[in-house]
Amino acid sequence: MNEDVLKDQPIVRYENGELVNTQDSYVTEFPLTIMVNGEEFATVICSPNNMEELTLGFLASEGAILKYNELKSLQIDDSKGFAHVELTKQLGTRFQYSTKRMIASCCGKSREFYFQNDAAIAKTSMSKITLNPEQILSMMSQLQNASALFKQTGGLHNGAISDGQDFFEHRQDIGRHNALDKLYGYCIKNHIPVRDKVLIFSGRISSEILIKAAKIGVGVILSKSAPTTLAVQLADDLNITAIGFIRDGNFNVYSHPERIKSC
Repeated sequence: MNEDVLKDQPIVRYENGELVNTQDSYVTEFPLTIMVNGEEFATVICSPNNMEELTLGFLASEGAILKYNELKSLQIDDSKGFAHVELTKQLGTRFQYSTKRMIASCCGKSREFYFQNDAAIAKTSMSKITLNPEQILSMMSQLQNASALFKQTGGLHNGAISDGQDFFEHRQDIGRHNALDKLYGYCIKNHIPVRDKVLIFSGRISSEILIKAAKIGVGVILSKSAPTTLAVQLADDLNITAIGFIRDGNFNVYSHPERIKSC
């Protein structure tokens, strides 16, 4: 457990007909301002762990970097809430109107920053991965088993990336997009190819989450919840297999079922 992610606070709880003084664990919200080449790029409201991975994944998903070797230096100053990034290049002009925006931890319109570059960055998947039902159920089970802090607080989104076999990496954050950015940043930092990997996600597959998967470049996304209609349309267009309602040994395949093989 990362102590920075949780903070114990005294609360008053109503239980069994009585008001009782007790303790509860809160998830921490942390503003991280990303500075690129000395200029403010964005402020991300996040959970204060794996912040280097978050910064890398966020910049890559926005198209600010394409490869790890474009990064000259990255320093996290968690005492002041800054990520200082120096690149080997200058940012393009399309970023000049994208700076100094707050990227909130909640969903929907607060994530408007992401929509500006989606068309340029989201990739049609070229993944050749195939999965059998047992692998799909196993990956979701691994995610649920790794989600101890969610069970404790109910306040974190969980994500993982896997190849369906030996590779499995888990991250969590108050922001659902942040959890996926941390996974992407981990892969970039460790030079792990993502094309034939699977994203496993704890929440609903919205259009934003589907676009995030396309930006990362995976071919399959799994969720225990439902997708939206627009997410399914995008998954079909971007050659991504979207699988939802993975519960009690069952699941629904909403797009590109050709990647799923019977045992």
